[in-house]
Amino acid sequence: MSQVKSSSKSDPNYKVIAENRRARFDYAIEEDIECGIILEGSEVKSLREGGANIAESYAAVEDGELWLVNSYVAPYRQAKTFQHEERRRRKLLVSRKQLADLWNATQRKGMTLVPLVMYFNHRGMAKIKIGVAKGKKLHDKRETAAKRDWSRQKQRLLKDHG
Repeated sequence: MSQVKSSSKSDPNYKVIAENRRARFDYAIEEDIECGIILEGSEVKSLREGGANIAESYAAVEDGELWLVNSYVAPYRQAKTFQHEERRRRKLLVSRKQLADLWNATQRKGMTLVPLVMYFNHRGMAKIKIGVAKGKKLHDKRETAAKRDWSRQKQRLLKDHG
């Protein structure tokens, strides 16, 4: 599972807008896919200011198209007459093969499409990384938390004594 990182430290266009940190705790992410996203002008300007939330959102394949549902983009104050809806469905752009794979994963295998991170790439285009995930049970979440705590404790011990 690759993390979204800038190719160079001095890249002025790369910027993380919103991150769904809870998704990696609640779901076992099997693969992730980078998608383009169709936005209106006021939405892009609002995202540049950092006003977005993808924590409660999800992606769905409907009628041969991929949609991002229930994502929040804050209203842009300077856009008076051409304001956008805050929680509208936004179309995601993927290839036909990726769309067919996502449809198979959700309909046949019972997977969930979870947005992981929304960002501007090195060219300044808004992108979103979607994870194909399976929901974790409560004991899996406890196991993940225990592993995380143990690795933190191990790092502290190594730092203090090693």
